Amino acid sequence: GALTEVTFFILLYVYEPRHGYAIMQFVEQETHGRLILGAGSLYGALSSLTKKGYIEPQGEDGERRKQYRITQAGRQVVKRELARLKEITQTAETIVGAVRPAAGSRLIGETARSGEMIAGVGPQGWEAEGIG
Repeated sequence: GALTEVTFFILLYVYEPRHGYAIMQFVEQETHGRLILGAGSLYGALSSLTKKGYIEPQGEDGERRKQYRITQAGRQVVKRELARLKEITQTAETIVGAVRPAAGSRLIGETARSGEMIAGVGPQGWEAEGIG
């Protein structure tokens, strides 16, 4: 199945051994503050990923700051997720890139000639690339 965004970022960052605080900082920085992990959420995720065999703790049991590193199984999960995201992106780019307003059409929210509001189409409607 699909990974959550947080899980995907965690797995990406632990290709090298990392401790929990560094993982929290990475997720926040890479998402420009959109995703912020609390310690409880992070360690719950790390525990779950460890149980699934996607990451493994590194270091001695007596060390205060445990580090985590991705496993081979985790790398396979990341590769599958990356392929899934690329497929979604390609489909979206195909659709968005193929549909654009026709010459003379109005943008969403502009007033049509009749004075009524329109939603995305003007007098000529939408035109697909290469059609018409």
